[in-house]
Amino acid sequence: MPTSGAGGDRRPELWLVRHGETAWARLGRHTGRTDVPLTERGREQARSVADRLTGTPFALVLSSPLSRAFETARLAGFGDQVEPDPDLVEWDYGEYEGRTTSEIRSLVPGWSIWRQGPVGGESIDDVAARAARVIARARSIEGNVLLFGHGHVLRILAARWLGLPPSEGRLFALSTATVSVLGWEHGAPVVVRWNEGCGGG
Repeated sequence: MPTSGAGGDRRPELWLVRHGETAWARLGRHTGRTDVPLTERGREQARSVADRLTGTPFALVLSSPLSRAFETARLAGFGDQVEPDPDLVEWDYGEYEGRTTSEIRSLVPGWSIWRQGPVGGESIDDVAARAARVIARARSIEGNVLLFGHGHVLRILAARWLGLPPSEGRLFALSTATVSVLGWEHGAPVVVRWNEGCGGG
């Protein structure tokens, strides 16, 4: 059953969980398709996510098939419900995979993933197209939907939920093991909650 959103709007909500900490995430390395596992702290964070989700019913639970997201879903208590969705995988960073922003900027001064994108990877429009498919699927469901994914793809998804250009995902900082909620107010798509930490060490 839908929760009561902003302004009393009863439409279903879209809940987003970014995966727990990985070694690369801790170091600020762009982690796209490399299947980097959760650290022990990341696993603790994932278990703590469960407390933030308790009491909210979900008609559909989807996760990126990459292990850091899928394990977060399992440790958060959704192992028997979660379905993999390849549209939720992280941005393909191409030649910038595993590099930090400062390392990339030593080669390309002033570089931003939101402006120039990666070399040899996906364009931001490619990622936005995947996010749009996830949104369309979620909006077709009668009930709340829960997504487990990655920093950049979830930020782009939030921008597209609001009808903003995908590059405006740059405005939505998103930490590991956080819960965010996209919903409705008087029929308009809104951010209900964003980047709420779950603790967990």
